[in-house]
Amino acid sequence: MPPARGHHARGDSGPSTWDAARGRHRITTIARIDLHLRKLRYFLVVAEELHFSRAAARVFLTQQALSRQIKELEDELGVQLFDRTTRRVSLTVAGEVFYEASKGVIASFDDAVAAARRTTRALSGKLRLGFIPAAALELTPLIIAAFQEAHPEVEVEMREFPAIDPSAGLITGATDVAFIRLPQATPRIETETMFLDPVIAMVAAGHPLAARTSVPVAELVRETLTLSDTPDEVYKAFWSLAAARDATAGRLLPVVSVTEEASLVANGAAVAVTSSAAQSFVTLPGVRHVPIEDWPPSEVVVAWHEGERSALVASFVRTACEVRDAQPDLVRLLERRA
Repeated sequence: MPPARGHHARGDSGPSTWDAARGRHRITTIARIDLHLRKLRYFLVVAEELHFSRAAARVFLTQQALSRQIKELEDELGVQLFDRTTRRVSLTVAGEVFYEASKGVIASFDDAVAAARRTTRALSGKLRLGFIPAAALELTPLIIAAFQEAHPEVEVEMREFPAIDPSAGLITGATDVAFIRLPQATPRIETETMFLDPVIAMVAAGHPLAARTSVPVAELVRETLTLSDTPDEVYKAFWSLAAARDATAGRLLPVVSVTEEASLVANGAAVAVTSSAAQSFVTLPGVRHVPIEDWPPSEVVVAWHEGERSALVASFVRTACEVRDAQPDLVRLLERRA
């Protein structure tokens, strides 16, 4: 015997039978019922609140009007969805089943509407792309070319940011999307990894470390090291090798740009802890690059604002990931360059 709550459907809606194996009602047939999504949304709110007064306030109806909508829904289904007493409201077993199914229906419909709107809305306008020096290296032109081929109406405004802003404009809102390096403390961003870039030491050609094939962190921290003059403490900690520094560590020399850093290194004033990408874009004579033995790589990512709903940004991120995935050999080369 099924429990007392809930009842068989009536008329054209077909029977609601008890599923003994699952211990719940199973609506076997619903014919010629034209349910409005508005009523489903009302039902979901009442099912969540289990209180008609609170639910009515959420959907901006009077309690009487909301009760009438739910009663109409139950009549159309031929199924009692709620048990109501003067003290409480609860879902019937059939109501519980209908609640789970209705959530999926509404979610699917909302997704379909969003997809249709994205499809019919042509991508155009301007995308503000920020990047740190060297950006995503050899992947960058491939990503830009693929994106512009797919969206020729979009103007990509590219802007390089100095070392003082490792977020490449995201933290100030100056950019919509950016190629940056992690770790850093920029709040409220989302990221997708492009590749892991090994960390190396950049030294003057006459420095004792220049002839080495590699250098351990414990030895490197005793040198005077350059350090980006940024307020981002997480970023500074990584590039200053903070986790390995002690009382014997050398001093830190603030710099505001890659060219300033390279000049200081070339003149023997400091050693720079930098990415292996420096071997490609810092070509000053008198500079050597030495792999660091025991320090993790920097993570090069494409980043955007948390919760960003722009179709332009979403498309750019998707394109960047597609190019990355289509170039496994190039990614391996970038990750083994040190």
